Amino acid sequence: MKPQKRWTLKPVNNKHIEQLVADLKIHPALCRLLAVRGVTDFESAKIFFRPQLEHLIDPFRMKGMKQAVERITEAREWHEKILVYGDYDVDGTTAVATVYSFLQDYYQGSISFYIPHRYREGYGVSKQGIDYAHANGFTLLITLDCGIKSGELINYAQSLGIDVIVCDHHLPDTQLPPAFAILNPKQSDCPYPYKELSGCGIGFKLICGLAKHWGLPDEVPMQYLDLVATSIAADIVPIDAENRTLAYFGIKKVNENPMLPLKVLKDLAQVKGDMTVSDLVFVIGPRVNAAGRMDDARKAVNLFIEKDLEKIEALAAELQSDNTDRKEVDKSITEQALALINDDEEQQQKKTTVLYRDNWHKGVVGIVASRLIDHYYRPTIILTKSNDKVSGSARSVSGFNIYEAIHACRDLLENYGGHFYAAGMTLALNSVEAFMQRFEEVVSKTIAPELLIPEIEIDAELRLADIKEAFYKIIQQFEPFGPTNLRPVFVSRHVYDYKDRSKVVKEQHLRVSIHQNDGTSIDGIGFNLADKIDIVKQGAFDIVYTIDENNFNNVKQLQIKVQDIRKAIH
Repeated sequence: MKPQKRWTLKPVNNKHIEQLVADLKIHPALCRLLAVRGVTDFESAKIFFRPQLEHLIDPFRMKGMKQAVERITEAREWHEKILVYGDYDVDGTTAVATVYSFLQDYYQGSISFYIPHRYREGYGVSKQGIDYAHANGFTLLITLDCGIKSGELINYAQSLGIDVIVCDHHLPDTQLPPAFAILNPKQSDCPYPYKELSGCGIGFKLICGLAKHWGLPDEVPMQYLDLVATSIAADIVPIDAENRTLAYFGIKKVNENPMLPLKVLKDLAQVKGDMTVSDLVFVIGPRVNAAGRMDDARKAVNLFIEKDLEKIEALAAELQSDNTDRKEVDKSITEQALALINDDEEQQQKKTTVLYRDNWHKGVVGIVASRLIDHYYRPTIILTKSNDKVSGSARSVSGFNIYEAIHACRDLLENYGGHFYAAGMTLALNSVEAFMQRFEEVVSKTIAPELLIPEIEIDAELRLADIKEAFYKIIQQFEPFGPTNLRPVFVSRHVYDYKDRSKVVKEQHLRVSIHQNDGTSIDGIGFNLADKIDIVKQGAFDIVYTIDENNFNNVKQLQIKVQDIRKAIH
């Protein structure tokens, strides 16, 4: 039985709704959607609905940009060798491909790239990577999506005569690394007004700064917007303000004039029609990530920087194959992990899930942790053996800071890092039991009970009669959807089964046909909601849903996608 969900109507200032209704002359529910997204007047609504590339912020407002651009310009004049260094996930590999490709065209010197191996080197700047740079005569290292916490290693690089420019979007420590320049809007004294760029986004701002300094046309950096949009989607950063503009034009490019590698990946995945943020997250992202999870992430960068169609197709096929392997491994480990919980009553009663098996694949433990939360909604850590140590990935539930909980267990760990909702750690084999126990104790004492109940955040209440084509067309203009601008969620109250048409399909899904007392009706689907059929058949109920379009036999019809159902309160 799935856990009961709590419904929360997002808070909003009613004066903002009234202002928007007066300014925009559109349905109050749409004005409420805007207000909860921080859009409160005509001017901010115009920027929201009509993003412009001119809205992008001057890259030189970022602390360190002037020094970074001047150092790269100096390197160009002296024909120095530059090594572009990035993380092995989607954000890191797209960032490396963006900066490397730009420099390949305009640097006029020797450049190369380096991606650390997930299992041999781990996350971030590695000693092996710096030694490689030194042995091969690189005198400038540009780190992307990593480096902000690599003070000692950057110090080591500087001691070898290698200058380091750090481009990172992770939260810095109080002590910054001794880099030549640091590009990170989250530095406490950085005046750059937008703080939530992806790692690739910061790489993009660097090439914008270089293009401006070198007198190149504004369009030059814009050819990489589809890679930037891919990173924004896959790294789950907020899609608001500058990220909204980058994602909007990036997805436009993906659909109208994509770089060849993205087009080939799309065709391989058999995506029909236009791509959305969701496609970048669930179709492109896993294929790019699979390279680093199952083999070597360098092939993802090689794919993105390749120009030859035949080579692109071969590399894309390798990523496709890695992703197929990843899916099989991930499914198998998820089933094993669920069996461990289902067979252990004590484990089922806990506030956390922490599981360890020495033969689980390190590349998928984070995915497995996320999948387990769908079944047992609580902070989850999956551990496995790696190089005589135990390493793992943690995932959290909405509203709970899992990094802080892991930090409270730091004396049992050899290494750890992460953020609010996701983290990683390394520990000795003989510390696993103690860590499991301590983590459970820490979470039990600090987590609010309601955070263990999945939450559905609702944007607005609607009557079924409000769901019209014109209403839906405006909702489509809210795209691209993502964090801070999720697809709008609605609630309709006191609805009924329409002519007894609602039914269970394929044993687990719910096909609904509903109406309200004014006679308006609409159809919809609720995936994995078959257990709600009794509520639907027993009288009035409330329903939470999103609106989308069903295209069957070239006939388009609005429908609802049901998220939850509960008995109406009279």
